[in-house]
Amino acid sequence: MIYFQQAYSLFYVLNIVLAIAVIFLERRNIASTWAWLMVLYFLPGIGFVLYLLLGQNLSRRKIYKFKLSQLKNARQRLKTQQRIVEKGLYSFNDPLMTYYQDMVYMNLVSSDALFTQDNEVEVFTDGERKFDSLLRDIEEATHHIHLMYYIIRADKLGKRVLHTLCRKAEEGVEVRLIYDDIGSIRLNKKYLRMLLRAGAQVGAFFPSKIFFINPRLNYRNHRKIVVIDGKIGYVGGFNIGDEYVGKVKRFGFWRDTHLRIQGGAVAQLQGRFLLDWSLASTQPFLTDSRYYPAPEAGGSVGMQIISSGPDSEWQHIKNGYIKMINSAKMSVMLQTPYFVPDDSLLSALKMAALSGVDVKVMLPSKPDHFFVYWASHSYFGELLSAGVKCYLYENGFLHAKTLVVDGNIASVGTANIDIRSFKLNFEVNAFIYDSATAMRLQRIFQDDLLHCRELSLEDYDSRSLWNKFKESVSRLLSPIL
Repeated sequence: MIYFQQAYSLFYVLNIVLAIAVIFLERRNIASTWAWLMVLYFLPGIGFVLYLLLGQNLSRRKIYKFKLSQLKNARQRLKTQQRIVEKGLYSFNDPLMTYYQDMVYMNLVSSDALFTQDNEVEVFTDGERKFDSLLRDIEEATHHIHLMYYIIRADKLGKRVLHTLCRKAEEGVEVRLIYDDIGSIRLNKKYLRMLLRAGAQVGAFFPSKIFFINPRLNYRNHRKIVVIDGKIGYVGGFNIGDEYVGKVKRFGFWRDTHLRIQGGAVAQLQGRFLLDWSLASTQPFLTDSRYYPAPEAGGSVGMQIISSGPDSEWQHIKNGYIKMINSAKMSVMLQTPYFVPDDSLLSALKMAALSGVDVKVMLPSKPDHFFVYWASHSYFGELLSAGVKCYLYENGFLHAKTLVVDGNIASVGTANIDIRSFKLNFEVNAFIYDSATAMRLQRIFQDDLLHCRELSLEDYDSRSLWNKFKESVSRLLSPIL
Protein backbone atom coordinates (compact mmCIF):
# COMPACT_ATOMS: atom_id res chain seq x y z
CA MET A 1 0.00 0.00 0.00
CA ILE A 2 2.87 2.37 0.88
CA TYR A 3 4.60 1.63 -2.42
CA PHE A 4 1.36 2.32 -4.28
CA GLN A 5 1.00 5.70 -2.54
CA GLN A 6 4.61 6.58 -3.32
CA ALA A 7 4.17 5.62 -6.98
CA TYR A 8 0.97 7.64 -7.21
CA SER A 9 2.70 10.64 -5.62
CA LEU A 10 5.54 10.34 -8.13
CA PHE A 11 3.12 10.22 -11.05
CA TYR A 12 1.26 13.19 -9.61
CA VAL A 13 4.47 15.25 -9.42
CA LEU A 14 5.44 14.20 -12.96
CA ASN A 15 2.00 15.24 -14.19
CA ILE A 16 2.45 18.69 -12.64
CA VAL A 17 5.90 19.05 -14.23
CA LEU A 18 4.55 18.00 -17.62
CA ALA A 19 1.57 20.33 -17.29
CA ILE A 20 3.99 23.21 -16.68
CA ALA A 21 6.03 22.13 -19.70
CA VAL A 22 2.96 21.96 -21.92
CA ILE A 23 1.72 25.40 -20.87
CA PHE A 24 4.89 27.45 -20.46
CA LEU A 25 7.64 25.76 -22.44
CA GLU A 26 6.09 24.09 -25.48
CA ARG A 27 3.75 27.02 -26.23
CA ARG A 28 1.27 24.87 -28.15
CA ASN A 29 -2.03 26.09 -29.49
CA ILE A 30 -4.83 26.29 -26.92
CA ALA A 31 -6.80 23.27 -28.18
CA SER A 32 -3.75 20.99 -28.08
CA THR A 33 -2.75 22.30 -24.65
CA TRP A 34 -6.16 21.55 -23.15
CA ALA A 35 -6.26 18.12 -24.79
CA TRP A 36 -2.93 17.15 -23.24
CA LEU A 37 -3.88 18.58 -19.86
CA MET A 38 -6.99 16.38 -19.89
CA VAL A 39 -4.92 13.31 -20.78
CA LEU A 40 -2.47 14.06 -17.96
CA TYR A 41 -5.29 14.70 -15.45
CA PHE A 42 -7.49 11.70 -16.24
CA LEU A 43 -4.69 9.22 -17.01
CA PRO A 44 -1.93 9.82 -14.44
CA GLY A 45 1.05 7.64 -15.24
CA ILE A 46 -0.33 6.50 -18.57
CA GLY A 47 -0.66 10.13 -19.62
CA PHE A 48 2.99 10.67 -18.73
CA VAL A 49 4.07 7.80 -21.01
CA LEU A 50 1.77 8.97 -23.82
CA TYR A 51 3.25 12.44 -23.62
CA LEU A 52 6.79 11.12 -23.85
CA LEU A 53 5.86 9.07 -26.93
CA LEU A 54 3.43 11.44 -28.65
CA GLY A 55 3.82 14.90 -27.21
CA GLN A 56 7.24 16.15 -28.26
CA ASN A 57 7.44 19.46 -30.08
CA LEU A 58 10.02 19.20 -32.86
CA SER A 59 9.66 22.73 -34.20
CA ARG A 60 12.42 24.00 -31.89
CA ARG A 61 14.89 21.30 -32.90
CA LYS A 62 17.14 21.26 -35.92
CA ILE A 63 16.38 17.87 -37.43
CA TYR A 64 17.82 18.51 -40.87
CA LYS A 65 21.48 19.51 -40.95
CA PHE A 66 21.12 20.95 -44.43
CA LYS A 67 18.60 23.00 -46.42
CA LEU A 68 18.13 23.21 -50.15
CA SER A 69 18.47 26.97 -49.93
CA GLN A 70 22.02 26.49 -48.59
CA LEU A 71 23.15 25.35 -52.03
CA LYS A 72 24.86 28.32 -53.66
CA ASN A 73 23.03 28.10 -57.00
CA ALA A 74 19.67 27.41 -55.34
CA ARG A 75 20.07 30.33 -52.95
CA GLN A 76 20.88 32.70 -55.79
CA ARG A 77 17.94 31.50 -57.92
CA LEU A 78 15.56 31.90 -54.97
CA LYS A 79 16.71 35.44 -54.19
CA THR A 80 16.56 36.48 -57.84
CA GLN A 81 13.09 35.04 -58.30
CA GLN A 82 11.87 36.64 -55.07
CA ARG A 83 12.97 40.08 -56.24
CA ILE A 84 11.33 39.70 -59.66
CA VAL A 85 8.02 38.41 -58.26
CA GLU A 86 7.98 41.04 -55.50
CA LYS A 87 8.25 43.79 -58.12
CA GLY A 88 5.47 42.22 -60.21
CA LEU A 89 7.82 41.70 -63.15
CA TYR A 90 7.63 37.91 -63.46
CA SER A 91 6.41 36.67 -66.85
CA PHE A 92 3.91 33.82 -66.48
CA ASN A 93 3.22 31.35 -69.28
CA ASP A 94 -0.45 31.48 -68.32
CA PRO A 95 -1.46 35.18 -68.06
CA LEU A 96 -4.19 34.26 -65.55
CA MET A 97 -1.48 33.33 -63.04
CA THR A 98 -0.44 36.96 -62.62
CA TYR A 99 -3.34 37.20 -60.17
CA TYR A 100 -1.64 34.60 -57.92
CA GLN A 101 1.87 36.03 -57.83
CA ASP A 102 1.42 36.97 -54.16
CA MET A 103 0.91 33.27 -53.38
CA VAL A 104 3.99 32.39 -55.43
CA TYR A 105 5.92 34.97 -53.43
CA MET A 106 4.63 33.69 -50.08
CA ASN A 107 5.79 30.15 -50.91
CA LEU A 108 9.14 31.43 -52.15
CA VAL A 109 9.80 33.37 -48.95
CA SER A 110 8.35 31.01 -46.34
CA SER A 111 9.26 27.58 -47.74
CA ASP A 112 12.04 28.20 -50.30
CA ALA A 113 9.76 26.80 -53.02
CA LEU A 114 11.23 27.77 -56.37
CA PHE A 115 8.58 28.46 -59.03
CA THR A 116 9.07 26.56 -62.29
CA GLN A 117 6.83 26.70 -65.36
CA ASP A 118 8.38 24.22 -67.77
CA ASN A 119 6.52 21.18 -66.43
CA GLU A 120 4.44 18.47 -68.05
CA VAL A 121 1.85 16.88 -65.78
CA GLU A 122 -0.08 13.63 -66.08
CA VAL A 123 -2.91 13.00 -63.61
CA PHE A 124 -3.77 9.52 -62.30
CA THR A 125 -6.98 8.76 -60.44
CA ASP A 126 -6.76 4.97 -60.17
CA GLY A 127 -3.93 2.80 -58.89
CA GLU A 128 -3.69 0.40 -61.81
CA ARG A 129 -2.76 3.16 -64.26
CA LYS A 130 -0.46 4.89 -61.79
CA PHE A 131 1.57 1.79 -60.95
CA ASP A 132 1.69 0.58 -64.55
CA SER A 133 3.21 3.94 -65.49
CA LEU A 134 5.56 3.96 -62.49
CA LEU A 135 6.87 0.46 -63.19
CA ARG A 136 7.46 1.30 -66.86
CA ASP A 137 9.52 4.32 -65.81
CA ILE A 138 11.45 2.23 -63.27
CA GLU A 139 12.22 -0.36 -65.95
CA GLU A 140 13.64 2.37 -68.20
CA ALA A 141 15.82 3.98 -65.49
CA THR A 142 19.53 4.21 -66.34
CA HIS A 143 21.16 6.07 -63.41
CA HIS A 144 19.04 6.19 -60.24
CA ILE A 145 15.65 5.35 -58.76
CA HIS A 146 14.56 7.12 -55.57
CA LEU A 147 11.36 6.02 -53.80
CA MET A 148 9.80 7.24 -50.56
CA TYR A 149 6.44 5.86 -49.39
CA TYR A 150 4.63 6.00 -46.08
CA ILE A 151 3.18 2.51 -46.53
CA ILE A 152 4.86 -0.35 -48.39
CA ARG A 153 3.25 -3.76 -48.17
CA ALA A 154 4.72 -7.11 -49.19
CA ASP A 155 1.51 -8.17 -50.96
CA LYS A 156 1.09 -8.80 -54.68
CA LEU A 157 1.68 -5.19 -55.76
CA GLY A 158 4.40 -4.62 -53.17
CA LYS A 159 6.35 -7.70 -54.26
CA ARG A 160 6.04 -6.64 -57.88
CA VAL A 161 7.57 -3.24 -57.09
CA LEU A 162 10.26 -4.63 -54.77
CA HIS A 163 11.36 -7.35 -57.23
CA THR A 164 11.56 -4.76 -60.02
CA LEU A 165 13.77 -2.58 -57.82
CA CYS A 166 16.01 -5.57 -57.06
CA ARG A 167 16.44 -6.30 -60.74
CA LYS A 168 17.36 -2.69 -61.52
CA ALA A 169 19.84 -2.60 -58.63
CA GLU A 170 21.49 -5.77 -59.95
CA GLU A 171 21.82 -4.03 -63.32
CA GLY A 172 23.86 -1.29 -61.66
CA VAL A 173 21.20 1.39 -61.31
CA GLU A 174 21.37 3.27 -57.99
CA VAL A 175 18.27 2.39 -55.97
CA ARG A 176 17.39 4.21 -52.74
CA LEU A 177 14.23 3.43 -50.79
CA ILE A 178 12.84 5.27 -47.76
CA TYR A 179 9.94 3.77 -45.83
CA ASP A 180 8.22 5.07 -42.72
CA ASP A 181 8.94 2.78 -39.79
CA ILE A 182 5.38 2.93 -38.42
CA GLY A 183 3.46 3.21 -41.69
CA SER A 184 5.29 0.16 -43.07
CA ILE A 185 5.42 -1.77 -39.81
CA ARG A 186 3.89 -4.84 -41.49
CA LEU A 187 6.52 -4.94 -44.22
CA ASN A 188 8.44 -8.20 -43.85
CA LYS A 189 12.09 -7.24 -43.37
CA LYS A 190 13.26 -10.14 -45.53
CA TYR A 191 12.27 -8.05 -48.57
CA LEU A 192 14.45 -5.22 -47.36
CA ARG A 193 17.34 -7.65 -46.94
CA MET A 194 16.64 -8.86 -50.47
CA LEU A 195 16.99 -5.28 -51.73
CA LEU A 196 20.23 -4.81 -49.84
CA ARG A 197 21.70 -8.02 -51.27
CA ALA A 198 20.81 -6.78 -54.77
CA GLY A 199 22.83 -3.60 -54.15
CA ALA A 200 20.00 -1.21 -53.28
CA GLN A 201 20.14 1.15 -50.28
CA VAL A 202 17.32 1.29 -47.74
CA GLY A 203 16.52 3.82 -45.03
CA ALA A 204 13.84 3.83 -42.33
CA PHE A 205 12.36 7.15 -41.21
CA PHE A 206 12.43 7.68 -37.42
CA PRO A 207 12.87 3.95 -36.64
CA SER A 208 12.10 2.56 -33.20
CA LYS A 209 15.12 1.11 -31.39
CA ILE A 210 12.85 -1.09 -29.31
CA PHE A 211 9.36 -2.05 -30.51
CA PHE A 212 7.19 1.09 -30.29
CA ILE A 213 9.58 2.67 -27.74
CA ASN A 214 10.30 5.74 -29.79
CA PRO A 215 10.17 9.37 -28.57
CA ARG A 216 9.45 10.40 -32.19
CA LEU A 217 6.65 7.87 -32.64
CA ASN A 218 4.06 10.56 -33.30
CA TYR A 219 5.99 12.20 -36.14
CA ARG A 220 5.73 10.21 -39.33
CA ASN A 221 6.93 10.71 -42.88
CA HIS A 222 3.69 10.67 -44.85
CA ARG A 223 5.31 11.72 -48.15
CA LYS A 224 5.07 9.69 -51.34
CA ILE A 225 7.84 10.72 -53.72
CA VAL A 226 9.50 8.95 -56.63
CA VAL A 227 12.30 10.46 -58.72
CA ILE A 228 13.77 8.56 -61.66
CA ASP A 229 17.05 9.69 -63.25
CA GLY A 230 16.29 13.22 -62.01
CA LYS A 231 13.93 13.64 -64.97
CA ILE A 232 10.63 12.06 -63.89
CA GLY A 233 8.85 12.65 -60.59
CA TYR A 234 5.75 11.22 -58.92
CA VAL A 235 3.84 12.73 -56.00
CA GLY A 236 0.34 12.17 -54.64
CA GLY A 237 -1.79 10.00 -52.40
CA PHE A 238 -1.14 6.39 -53.47
CA ASN A 239 0.96 4.13 -51.23
CA ILE A 240 2.25 0.72 -52.28
CA GLY A 241 -0.24 -2.03 -51.46
CA ASP A 242 -3.07 -4.06 -52.97
CA GLU A 243 -5.78 -1.83 -51.49
CA TYR A 244 -4.42 1.06 -53.55
CA VAL A 245 -5.22 -0.80 -56.76
CA GLY A 246 -8.69 -1.81 -55.56
CA LYS A 247 -7.81 -5.40 -54.60
CA VAL A 248 -9.00 -5.30 -50.98
CA LYS A 249 -12.70 -6.01 -50.51
CA ARG A 250 -13.04 -3.83 -47.41
CA PHE A 251 -12.37 -0.68 -49.43
CA GLY A 252 -13.38 -1.65 -52.95
CA PHE A 253 -12.35 0.84 -55.63
CA TRP A 254 -9.60 3.11 -54.31
CA ARG A 255 -10.12 6.67 -55.57
CA ASP A 256 -6.94 8.70 -55.24
CA THR A 257 -5.02 11.39 -57.13
CA HIS A 258 -1.37 11.20 -58.15
CA LEU A 259 0.84 13.20 -60.51
CA ARG A 260 3.61 12.26 -62.92
CA ILE A 261 5.81 15.30 -63.51
CA GLN A 262 8.55 16.17 -66.00
CA GLY A 263 10.31 19.51 -65.87
CA GLY A 264 11.96 21.82 -63.38
CA ALA A 265 9.73 20.76 -60.46
CA VAL A 266 11.40 17.32 -60.48
CA ALA A 267 14.57 18.90 -59.07
CA GLN A 268 12.51 20.18 -56.12
CA LEU A 269 11.14 16.67 -55.48
CA GLN A 270 14.68 15.33 -55.77
CA GLY A 271 15.96 17.79 -53.21
CA ARG A 272 13.16 16.86 -50.84
CA PHE A 273 13.92 13.16 -51.21
CA LEU A 274 17.65 13.61 -50.70
CA LEU A 275 17.11 15.72 -47.59
CA ASP A 276 14.96 12.94 -46.12
CA TRP A 277 17.53 10.38 -47.29
CA SER A 278 20.28 12.17 -45.36
CA LEU A 279 18.05 11.88 -42.27
CA ALA A 280 16.93 8.26 -42.79
CA SER A 281 20.42 7.00 -43.68
CA THR A 282 23.95 7.70 -42.51
CA GLN A 283 24.91 9.37 -45.80
CA PRO A 284 25.50 13.11 -46.21
CA PHE A 285 23.26 15.19 -48.44
CA LEU A 286 24.01 14.34 -52.09
CA THR A 287 24.73 17.38 -54.29
CA ASP A 288 26.21 15.66 -57.36
CA SER A 289 24.94 17.26 -60.57
CA ARG A 290 24.00 13.81 -61.91
CA TYR A 291 21.01 13.91 -59.56
CA TYR A 292 19.94 17.30 -60.95
CA PRO A 293 20.12 17.05 -64.76
CA ALA A 294 18.91 20.00 -66.81
CA PRO A 295 15.19 19.53 -67.53
CA GLU A 296 14.26 18.84 -71.12
CA ALA A 297 12.15 21.79 -72.28
CA GLY A 298 8.66 21.12 -73.49
CA GLY A 299 6.13 21.72 -70.73
CA SER A 300 4.38 24.93 -69.72
CA VAL A 301 2.74 24.12 -66.37
CA GLY A 302 3.68 26.40 -63.44
CA MET A 303 4.39 24.62 -60.16
CA GLN A 304 5.84 24.92 -56.68
CA ILE A 305 6.71 21.89 -54.53
CA ILE A 306 5.74 22.72 -50.94
CA SER A 307 6.98 20.61 -48.04
CA SER A 308 5.92 20.85 -44.42
CA GLY A 309 6.69 19.06 -41.20
CA PRO A 310 6.77 19.34 -37.42
CA ASP A 311 10.33 20.69 -37.61
CA SER A 312 9.10 23.91 -39.22
CA GLU A 313 7.76 26.99 -37.49
CA TRP A 314 5.34 27.63 -40.37
CA GLN A 315 2.61 25.26 -41.55
CA HIS A 316 3.48 25.76 -45.21
CA ILE A 317 0.87 23.53 -46.85
CA LYS A 318 -1.96 24.72 -44.62
CA ASN A 319 -1.01 28.33 -45.31
CA GLY A 320 -1.02 27.58 -49.02
CA TYR A 321 -4.51 26.06 -48.75
CA ILE A 322 -5.83 29.10 -46.90
CA LYS A 323 -4.24 31.47 -49.41
CA MET A 324 -5.88 29.54 -52.26
CA ILE A 325 -9.30 29.55 -50.61
CA ASN A 326 -9.10 33.25 -49.81
CA SER A 327 -8.32 34.00 -53.47
CA ALA A 328 -11.48 32.25 -54.71
CA LYS A 329 -14.04 34.28 -56.65
CA MET A 330 -16.20 31.51 -58.11
CA SER A 331 -15.52 28.02 -56.75
CA VAL A 332 -13.59 25.90 -54.25
CA MET A 333 -13.53 22.13 -54.76
CA LEU A 334 -11.92 20.14 -51.97
CA GLN A 335 -11.38 16.37 -51.67
CA THR A 336 -9.88 14.79 -48.59
CA PRO A 337 -10.28 11.48 -46.73
CA TYR A 338 -9.88 13.15 -43.33
CA PHE A 339 -11.30 16.53 -42.39
CA VAL A 340 -10.17 17.83 -38.99
CA PRO A 341 -9.30 21.48 -39.73
CA ASP A 342 -8.13 24.09 -37.30
CA ASP A 343 -10.11 27.30 -36.85
CA SER A 344 -8.18 29.22 -39.51
CA LEU A 345 -8.90 26.81 -42.36
CA LEU A 346 -12.46 26.16 -41.24
CA SER A 347 -13.10 29.92 -41.15
CA ALA A 348 -11.60 30.34 -44.63
CA LEU A 349 -14.03 27.79 -46.09
CA LYS A 350 -17.03 29.29 -44.31
CA MET A 351 -16.14 32.87 -45.26
CA ALA A 352 -15.73 31.85 -48.90
CA ALA A 353 -19.19 30.26 -48.92
CA LEU A 354 -20.74 33.24 -47.10
CA SER A 355 -19.16 35.50 -49.75
CA GLY A 356 -21.05 33.72 -52.53
CA VAL A 357 -18.27 31.33 -53.63
CA ASP A 358 -19.48 27.85 -54.61
CA VAL A 359 -17.66 25.73 -52.00
CA LYS A 360 -17.86 21.96 -52.28
CA VAL A 361 -16.24 19.52 -49.84
CA MET A 362 -16.06 15.79 -50.64
CA LEU A 363 -15.25 13.10 -48.06
CA PRO A 364 -15.50 9.29 -48.11
CA SER A 365 -18.75 7.72 -46.96
CA LYS A 366 -16.98 4.79 -45.29
CA PRO A 367 -14.48 5.01 -42.41
CA ASP A 368 -10.97 3.60 -42.26
CA HIS A 369 -10.00 5.35 -38.99
CA PHE A 370 -12.86 5.43 -36.46
CA PHE A 371 -12.04 8.58 -34.45
CA VAL A 372 -10.88 10.65 -37.43
CA TYR A 373 -13.98 9.65 -39.40
CA TRP A 374 -16.38 10.81 -36.70
CA ALA A 375 -14.33 13.90 -35.91
CA SER A 376 -14.60 14.79 -39.62
CA HIS A 377 -18.39 14.43 -39.51
CA SER A 378 -18.62 16.76 -36.55
CA TYR A 379 -17.71 19.72 -38.80
CA PHE A 380 -20.53 19.20 -41.30
CA GLY A 381 -23.03 21.25 -39.32
CA GLU A 382 -20.86 24.39 -39.35
CA LEU A 383 -20.05 23.99 -43.03
CA LEU A 384 -23.63 23.38 -44.10
CA SER A 385 -24.92 26.31 -42.05
CA ALA A 386 -22.47 28.60 -43.85
CA GLY A 387 -23.60 27.38 -47.28
CA VAL A 388 -20.81 24.89 -47.98
CA LYS A 389 -22.02 21.87 -49.98
CA CYS A 390 -20.91 18.57 -48.47
CA TYR A 391 -20.71 15.27 -50.36
CA LEU A 392 -20.01 11.68 -49.32
CA TYR A 393 -18.23 9.56 -51.94
CA GLU A 394 -19.81 6.10 -52.24
CA ASN A 395 -17.95 4.37 -55.09
CA GLY A 396 -15.30 2.77 -52.89
CA PHE A 397 -12.89 4.76 -50.72
CA LEU A 398 -11.90 8.36 -51.42
CA HIS A 399 -8.25 9.04 -50.51
CA ALA A 400 -7.51 12.00 -52.82
CA LYS A 401 -5.98 15.16 -51.36
CA THR A 402 -6.98 17.72 -53.99
CA LEU A 403 -7.95 21.39 -53.88
CA VAL A 404 -9.06 23.29 -57.00
CA VAL A 405 -9.91 27.01 -56.96
CA ASP A 406 -11.81 28.82 -59.75
CA GLY A 407 -10.56 26.25 -62.26
CA ASN A 408 -7.28 28.22 -62.30
CA ILE A 409 -5.01 26.82 -59.59
CA ALA A 410 -4.85 23.51 -57.73
CA SER A 411 -2.97 21.49 -55.16
CA VAL A 412 -2.33 17.74 -55.22
CA GLY A 413 -0.18 15.89 -52.74
CA THR A 414 0.01 13.91 -49.54
CA ALA A 415 -1.47 16.31 -46.96
CA ASN A 416 -4.95 15.69 -45.61
CA ILE A 417 -7.11 18.49 -44.22
CA ASP A 418 -6.34 17.63 -40.62
CA ILE A 419 -4.18 18.76 -37.74
CA ARG A 420 -1.95 15.69 -38.05
CA SER A 421 -0.99 16.50 -41.64
CA PHE A 422 -0.50 20.19 -40.90
CA LYS A 423 1.51 19.86 -37.67
CA LEU A 424 2.74 16.31 -37.02
CA ASN A 425 3.46 14.61 -40.34
CA PHE A 426 6.15 15.31 -42.92
CA GLU A 427 4.15 16.08 -46.09
CA VAL A 428 4.65 17.34 -49.64
CA ASN A 429 2.23 18.91 -52.13
CA ALA A 430 2.48 20.20 -55.66
CA PHE A 431 0.85 23.63 -56.01
CA ILE A 432 -0.16 24.01 -59.65
CA TYR A 433 -0.52 27.34 -61.45
CA ASP A 434 -2.06 26.34 -64.77
CA SER A 435 -5.68 26.76 -65.82
CA ALA A 436 -5.65 23.75 -68.18
CA THR A 437 -4.44 21.37 -65.47
CA ALA A 438 -6.75 22.92 -62.87
CA MET A 439 -9.72 22.52 -65.22
CA ARG A 440 -8.77 18.87 -65.75
CA LEU A 441 -8.82 18.33 -61.98
CA GLN A 442 -12.10 20.23 -61.72
CA ARG A 443 -13.70 17.93 -64.32
CA ILE A 444 -12.46 14.93 -62.34
CA PHE A 445 -14.13 16.36 -59.23
CA GLN A 446 -17.37 16.86 -61.16
CA ASP A 447 -17.24 13.27 -62.40
CA ASP A 448 -16.77 12.09 -58.81
CA LEU A 449 -19.94 13.97 -57.82
CA LEU A 450 -21.88 11.38 -59.84
CA HIS A 451 -20.82 8.80 -57.24
CA CYS A 452 -21.66 10.96 -54.22
CA ARG A 453 -24.56 11.52 -51.89
CA GLU A 454 -25.08 15.17 -51.01
CA LEU A 455 -25.62 15.78 -47.33
CA SER A 456 -28.25 18.35 -46.41
CA LEU A 457 -28.48 20.29 -43.16
CA GLU A 458 -31.78 18.48 -42.46
CA ASP A 459 -30.04 15.10 -42.85
CA TYR A 460 -27.26 16.16 -40.54
CA ASP A 461 -29.59 17.57 -37.87
CA SER A 462 -31.61 14.34 -37.84
CA ARG A 463 -28.62 12.05 -37.08
CA SER A 464 -28.93 9.71 -34.11
CA LEU A 465 -27.88 10.53 -30.56
CA TRP A 466 -25.28 7.76 -30.79
CA ASN A 467 -23.68 9.42 -33.82
CA LYS A 468 -23.73 12.78 -32.06
CA PHE A 469 -21.93 11.19 -29.11
CA LYS A 470 -19.26 9.63 -31.35
CA GLU A 471 -18.74 12.98 -33.08
CA SER A 472 -18.42 14.87 -29.79
CA VAL A 473 -15.89 12.49 -28.26
CA SER A 474 -13.84 12.25 -31.46
CA ARG A 475 -13.79 16.02 -31.94
CA LEU A 476 -12.65 16.51 -28.36
CA LEU A 477 -9.66 14.28 -29.08
CA SER A 478 -9.03 15.73 -32.57
CA PRO A 479 -6.13 18.05 -31.57
CA ILE A 480 -3.99 15.01 -30.66
CA LEU A 481 -5.34 12.42 -33.11
